[in-house]
Amino acid sequence: QVQLVESGGGLVQAGGSLRLSCAASGRTFNTYTMGWFRQAPGKEREREFVAAVKWSDGNTYYADSVKGRFAISRDNAKSTVYLEMNNLKPEDTAVYYCAARPVFSGVYANSNVYDYWGQGTQVTISS
Repeated sequence: QVQLVESGGGLVQAGGSLRLSCAASGRTFNTYTMGWFRQAPGKEREREFVAAVKWSDGNTYYADSVKGRFAISRDNAKSTVYLEMNNLKPEDTAVYYCAARPVFSGVYANSNVYDYWGQGTQVTISS
């Protein structure tokens, strides 16, 4: 059973930085796609794609809204995925979720294709 545990959320001022971590266990993740999604206040039905990484080669993919500010990476030895968030804006406020899918394909931005989810971590950006 795959387990994903997020950490690193918090309250920061606009322009600040945070690093989220997602510790993965229960599988060998060599073939997996790992994604970060977020759910903003008032949008409980929508999980917005933020970033994804293809575990096998480390290729990364980003939503336009975070490109140049966020960076996703993975640590093979620790089975952990990170989301480094810089120049944070109030509109980045959301619950951030880590997600995993056993394969990679071009639909990595679609939350419906992911099989496993973490419990989420709150990120709040004050203006």
